[in-house]
Amino acid sequence: QVQLVESGGGLVQAGGSLRLSCAASGRFLRINIMAWYRQAPGKQRELVATITSGGSTNYADFVKGRFTISRDNTKNTVYLQMNSLKPEDTAVYYCNAEVSIYLAINNYWGQGTQVTVSS
Repeated sequence: QVQLVESGGGLVQAGGSLRLSCAASGRFLRINIMAWYRQAPGKQRELVATITSGGSTNYADFVKGRFTISRDNTKNTVYLQMNSLKPEDTAVYYCNAEVSIYLAINNYWGQGTQVTVSS
């Protein structure tokens, strides 16, 4: 079983910054793609950013230039540095990981961390 534990959420004023972390633990061969999603009240969950094991990144248009995804493969941890936060960034942020376990590839989610941006 693989567990993803997020941390770093909180309340911040518009224009401020937060850094989210997500650490993976358990028995697995490797972690392939790691990603951050978010879900605001009454809205569908949406992709924020992804990063491959080699460090290639992709971002949703609404965070480009403001958010940076990174990972530390030695710690099985992915980060999301969020700068210039806006009230519309308020959401629960979820970590997601595609994990290779022997011959299978499984997808796992963290429990989510709340980010609230006040105007």
